[in-house]
Amino acid sequence: MKQLVFATSLVCTVFVVGCGDATEPTTKMPQPSVATPILNAEKPETSPPTIAAAADSELKTRQFTFHYRFKVKDLKPVEDSEQNLVRVWLPSASDSDEQKVRRLDAIAPVEISENSDPQIGNRILFFETKVPESGEFSVDVPYEVTRREVLRGSAQAVAPLNEKLDGTKREFFLRADTMVPTSGKPLKLLDMVELLQDKFACARQIYDLVDNHVAYKKEGTGWGRGDTNWVCDSRYGNCTDFHSLFISLARSQGLPSRFEIGFSIPTDKPEGPIAGYHCWAWFYTDERGWVPVDISEADKNPMMKDYYFGGLTPDRVTFSVGRDISLTPKSASQPLNFFVYPHIEVGGKVLPRENVELQFAFKDKA
Repeated sequence: MKQLVFATSLVCTVFVVGCGDATEPTTKMPQPSVATPILNAEKPETSPPTIAAAADSELKTRQFTFHYRFKVKDLKPVEDSEQNLVRVWLPSASDSDEQKVRRLDAIAPVEISENSDPQIGNRILFFETKVPESGEFSVDVPYEVTRREVLRGSAQAVAPLNEKLDGTKREFFLRADTMVPTSGKPLKLLDMVELLQDKFACARQIYDLVDNHVAYKKEGTGWGRGDTNWVCDSRYGNCTDFHSLFISLARSQGLPSRFEIGFSIPTDKPEGPIAGYHCWAWFYTDERGWVPVDISEADKNPMMKDYYFGGLTPDRVTFSVGRDISLTPKSASQPLNFFVYPHIEVGGKVLPRENVELQFAFKDKA
């Protein structure tokens, strides 16, 4: 896992283009409070295996090239050199237990440097340049990725030994984030629930509660920020909203939890564009280590609900972990709510979203 270091941080707005294509919420069926094996799925050719402890050789893998590509446009050169300065921060995919990553040669106006954020250790790419006479420039950072399936939802699943949390890390993953409180409004959802003492079983109860409380839907405004209090009231949102509520409730019950964000890789074609980000969450128990949940995908695919408690398909790539991300080198803005899209400042001010055209794409390796 990534090395973790810690700092106090605040929040600022990020670009919101959420979780790929929007879908209407699926009618929810009552679910058991503990994980049970999946008997079948709607698409057998892409169905994950039944939930069971799996050896590494049994886990599915996927290899692909991912292009983190975007175009900055409609900039206006000025004579003032400070106002002409463009600073660009990008999240960088990096190795973990679930993925192996090789960053390839990038296309950018100048050389890109690599740093780590002081909060969690996320890899951050950075460069600064001048506003070009043309008023635009493009960036393409390609990666070769091998992603491995995760299966930790069964009673037999055992965590790697390197996942033990020390006291400092445990405290960090139990604390509140700016938009992810551990007290107040979200805890009212637990008033009518008798939570089990077993931490793993308790996490499943919270997983079911969030899935039953929230519908995957992107309408109006407010969704996509991962604002736990907002989603408590609205009862809908995208992946950030589902998993923020889960993390709030899990941390409130003494379950260290973390937010992870990147991109889903389509399964219906071998290459093409990526519409937007996707995120999921992990919770920790001493007996099992880190266990993933992907509740928004479970909400959209009820037949896979048991799988997504402890299971992640290999059709994804992680770019950063955590909330309230402090950038390195230090930015003029407040720390980011979460970090998946480029953060750009021109003349010390955050560049508006409409000046950035996102062009993410993938291609499967043969």
